Amino acid sequence: MDSHASQTKLKVDLGQRSYDIQIGCGLLADSGKRIAPLLKTPQAVIVTDSNVAPLYGETLRKSLESEKIRCETIVLPAGEATKSFPNFERLCEDLLALGVERKTTLIALGGGVIGDITGFAASVLLRGMDFIQIPTTLLAQVDSSVGGKTGINAKQGKNLVGAFHQPRLVLADMDTLNTLPKRELLAGYAEVVKYGLINDPDFFNWLELNGRALIDGNAEARAHAVLTSCKAKAAIVAEDEKEKGARALLNLGHTFGHALEAESGYGDALLHGEAVAIGTLMAFDASVRLGLCPAKDLERTRQHFENTGLPTTLESLNTKAWTPEKLLAHMSKDKKVSDGKVTYVLIKGIGKAFLTNEITETDLIKSLKAFL
Repeated sequence: MDSHASQTKLKVDLGQRSYDIQIGCGLLADSGKRIAPLLKTPQAVIVTDSNVAPLYGETLRKSLESEKIRCETIVLPAGEATKSFPNFERLCEDLLALGVERKTTLIALGGGVIGDITGFAASVLLRGMDFIQIPTTLLAQVDSSVGGKTGINAKQGKNLVGAFHQPRLVLADMDTLNTLPKRELLAGYAEVVKYGLINDPDFFNWLELNGRALIDGNAEARAHAVLTSCKAKAAIVAEDEKEKGARALLNLGHTFGHALEAESGYGDALLHGEAVAIGTLMAFDASVRLGLCPAKDLERTRQHFENTGLPTTLESLNTKAWTPEKLLAHMSKDKKVSDGKVTYVLIKGIGKAFLTNEITETDLIKSLKAFL
């Protein structure tokens, strides 16, 4: 797919707070033209990380400056551990030291971590600033950059401190995926598969045929997957922005996955997407054990993960003892706990996810024991 290849625009329909998702190649080079009309004043601050800054920071800065937009850059450390109180404090203080005004726009250039922490800073600094998402990882392009969930992790668990704050624009430049390490690409792929498993069995069928090509760099396959995922997410967010119902289905694999991440300390041992992949199989496994889902659908999903290179067990991790009780303790601190009950996304089959808080602790412990 060359830089003149097709570019697609989708709308996230939220009334006055609606915004576009632009998907295509070569978007970064003329990002200034795309961003300029949305700015309240020609000032922006790029927030990025130590991996992305050397790759794309200069291209973005030049493009903004060519549109007479004054910009500064703040570079944070790379990795999930950056989504912490100390880094959030540092980011806010650095932004204020630069003299940002309420009309200044923050631009998140990076993966999900940068998008989350920058969006959260934008939601609270000066009681609310605009921000723009330029996601550079597959995970961020298909999931975290769309929908306005922002936040940081707490000692008690993942994303427990944050706000809903929608961006003004999402620019997904497919070219940035070419520099993504394969492991990161696979981690993002776990979020792509999620959309098929939730409610789009045809998309899952397509992924079974094209997933390997997508991972191996086929640009058409990547574009189709990003577009399909963003359409699905945009529709769900427009229907249920603050996650009162249907949007919670997007957490398939996440309640289990977040517990795994918390237990492994949010480091490089287990990437978010890897945790989601294993968490998704845990959700399938629990659904099969409860008699809700045919075992063949679990096997088909596991097989697809194995075929594309996603982890399907925790054996590859040099972990401490993963006890069901420890994981359950993490899950009970999940954001989706209501009246003391955790809401789980379970499965009746591929493309048939549903929400329940009726699963008992005994059943869950049994299921986790068997899986572990």
